[in-house]
Amino acid sequence: MKEIIKMKQSKMLITVIVLFVCASNIYAQDWLQYLGPNGNSSSPQKGILCSWPEKGPEVLWTVNVGIGYGGPVIKDGKVYLLDRDDKVGDKMRCFDLSSGKELWNFGYEAPGSVMFPGSRSVPALDDNRIYSCGPYGNLYCIDINTHKPIWNKNVWTDFGGDKIPTWAITQCPLVYNNLLIIASQAPQAGVIAYDKLNGNVKWKTPSLGPVGYVSPALVKVGGASQVVMITASSHGGYGESGSGGKVVGIDPLSGKILWEYTNWQCSIPVPGAVDAGEGRVLITGGYNAGAAMIKIEKEADGSYGVKELYKNPDFGAHTQPPILVNGYFYAQYTTNERKDGLVCMSIDGQVKWKTGRSPLFDKGGMILADGLLLSTDGSSKLYLIEPDPAAFKPIASASLLEVKEGTDTRFGTQNWAPLALSNSKLLIRDQSQLMCVIVAK
Repeated sequence: MKEIIKMKQSKMLITVIVLFVCASNIYAQDWLQYLGPNGNSSSPQKGILCSWPEKGPEVLWTVNVGIGYGGPVIKDGKVYLLDRDDKVGDKMRCFDLSSGKELWNFGYEAPGSVMFPGSRSVPALDDNRIYSCGPYGNLYCIDINTHKPIWNKNVWTDFGGDKIPTWAITQCPLVYNNLLIIASQAPQAGVIAYDKLNGNVKWKTPSLGPVGYVSPALVKVGGASQVVMITASSHGGYGESGSGGKVVGIDPLSGKILWEYTNWQCSIPVPGAVDAGEGRVLITGGYNAGAAMIKIEKEADGSYGVKELYKNPDFGAHTQPPILVNGYFYAQYTTNERKDGLVCMSIDGQVKWKTGRSPLFDKGGMILADGLLLSTDGSSKLYLIEPDPAAFKPIASASLLEVKEGTDTRFGTQNWAPLALSNSKLLIRDQSQLMCVIVAK
């Protein structure tokens, strides 16, 4: 009898363990930061639906949002988005991932407007905290349980910033160990690291150059992490005619500048650096800046050297960094000067193909999931694409977005915000709505 009881207890224990593991994996695909779990626009999501109905994949819900370009993050079945009303200020909003119901919001005053107005950054989640930076430099750490701020700073005015940059502050916070890293680009600071728990400044670099719209990115060099920051060239020129731009590598723990690359000219840089592996870093920009591949190597004396491997003006990115898939980069390279659409380039710098205007991809978001690319065209369509260096291979497409009544006619359905994907649900943000689409089984 005792043996039977022991067997039943063992089975119950196994069942509890299995249920716990399953519950733990329910939200294993959380999208906690800009560009996803690994900061490279890729998702562990499997079972992507390759066959869509004529009207496209199921739209689970939509909610109204203000105009802007900031994307969402996802944790434990909840969606977080920094929304904005230019007449009032910024507002952190939390929605239920399954229904779209707004669960809570927290706002603060920060009125003002710039060209291409509205929100423009992606928050970062860490434990019970969410970090966000508004277009006027307001950096907030908010408790997602109490919905109240833990601490707040201003990354612009705290470091001598006066007149706001032309397109405002566009910063996606980066959590690294016990630090919250963000670029101020104010006169008295380039990149700053705060204690993520209390907001105390742990380190800051000097000003690194003219203001751009790039968020710091993490790359691996010799197994160690480095923060890579890209600065703007002078506004007197575009591409090769610009001057003064540079890329720097920073020790994330101390703020020490480890290396500099100065042969980069982009007057309005937006995409962050891409870790291409083996110490290689891909830098991209719009306005005919194109792409530069550099390689970082540690010297015998402990310093770091930078070698330019190549530059290519025929591959670049205007707003979001390229995605690396099996040795090939994919990016949307439509800017003021050129309409190259979706472009594929090998890791050694050879452009393999471009869609041009047919179809045109213009600053939309992209995510790699289950070996496939989910991509918006920046306007109205969602695409499912097989990444192949031989040719552009769309698997499915659908016009999901349409201009809603009351939308600012200047911007239509521009969906330049980064996408987010969690538990089969893809989130797309345009100029009037946040949309949740079922894209996997």
